[in-house]
Amino acid sequence: MNNDFRSFLQHFLGIWKSCHLHELKNVISQDYTAREITSEGVVDFGYEESVEGWRQGFSFIKENDAKWDLKELKTFPLKEQEWMVIIWAAPVIEGKAPMNGHLFFDTFKHDNDTGWKLVRSYIETNIPFEHVMGCW
Repeated sequence: MNNDFRSFLQHFLGIWKSCHLHELKNVISQDYTAREITSEGVVDFGYEESVEGWRQGFSFIKENDAKWDLKELKTFPLKEQEWMVIIWAAPVIEGKAPMNGHLFFDTFKHDNDTGWKLVRSYIETNIPFEHVMGCW
């Protein structure tokens, strides 16, 4: 794997785990697009809605004295200077192992002017832990 991307990915996951919204905003592309599949249907959104979603998620973690359980399931190049990372993410509340989480299929792209940015996501919500166990 590209060492530059691996370093960036560790930084990205560190931002996520520490709930630093300001830093996260800096690694999301202004042209970001996403699709989220929920029990209510399909939701498409962009940068502003993403930042609001992260803000709500980070607030939930902080208010519940929780932490993120992040599992990097797979990382692979899509094309030159573009990588996809599949991440299972769930909150750990009161030390209890999460039952369900979200699967993020995140695409990151490198631009010489701005560095690595999250440019696209496809998110499956409320996935049982046992369905992804053993994938990492």
